[in-house]
Amino acid sequence: MKKINVTKSFLPPLDEFVAYLENIWESGNLTNQGPLLTQLEEQLSKKLDVNNIQIVSNGTIALQIALRALDITDGEIITTPFSYVATTSSILWERCTPVFVDIEPHTFCIDVKKIEAAITPQTKAIMAVHVFGYPCDVEAIEAIAARYKLKVVYDAAHAFGAKYKGRSLLDFGDISTCSFHATKPFHTSEGGAVVARNAEVSRRLNLIKHFGHVGDDHYTLGINAKASEFQAAMGLCNLKYIDDIITRRKAVHELYESLLDSRFYRPAIASYTQHNYAYFPVLFQDDKETLDVMRVLNAKKKLTSQNFYP
Repeated sequence: MKKINVTKSFLPPLDEFVAYLENIWESGNLTNQGPLLTQLEEQLSKKLDVNNIQIVSNGTIALQIALRALDITDGEIITTPFSYVATTSSILWERCTPVFVDIEPHTFCIDVKKIEAAITPQTKAIMAVHVFGYPCDVEAIEAIAARYKLKVVYDAAHAFGAKYKGRSLLDFGDISTCSFHATKPFHTSEGGAVVARNAEVSRRLNLIKHFGHVGDDHYTLGINAKASEFQAAMGLCNLKYIDDIITRRKAVHELYESLLDSRFYRPAIASYTQHNYAYFPVLFQDDKETLDVMRVLNAKKKLTSQNFYP
């Protein structure tokens, strides 16, 4: 019986990828903001209609350098308990304290009605997550942040191609980050991106991801967050197929909806949202029901996992 993975990575035609590899061999540029990476950043900026996009080596480092670029190196950051561990670990790695606010039931995103009660004099920022590509209440979060003079970082790892009222979800907050991991609809095999609202913040991000120096002049504490030309090659190949990928995912999503009927609770796709159909989450009654279903599916070689568990 054929094994069906939880997520199957899209791979472009091999000959198209090889053509980019030949380009790399001919140029001798392997990394350090090479021409393919620059080309991919330009194409993504146009495709997503965003400015100040920086491609980095992975989605976790994107969150970490986002905090650095906003000068958030201590204090509390309000975030969600329902996300992949990287959201919280990036806060802890930057020596900040995560303060969890519960999620709301319709999108599984952070409950904006509970954010203000969690704000203290030590609060520096809100790091919200567009869980499964469903948008947070970005307007309410922006209003709260303005009222309390807080920075906003969106973990938009799941949100490539998703839109809120016609605008890319990556175009909200002081900084939005994205994951280009192999399991995502658009991927560079491994990688991520940072989108900054402010050009000066984007300049700082670029400096931080290059060890903090330009040539022989060192300006700030930095890290190696660069993506390679090989990652860029995969991204350039895949970007031309992303509309078809999302269209096919939508068709599968609609098939699942029709077959499952309404027997499971699912987050709602709002009419003003353009979804990317990256995931099809369902909510079971309890752990026993969840594990029972997993056992049946796994026995049929349809591999499953509990998302964000433990």
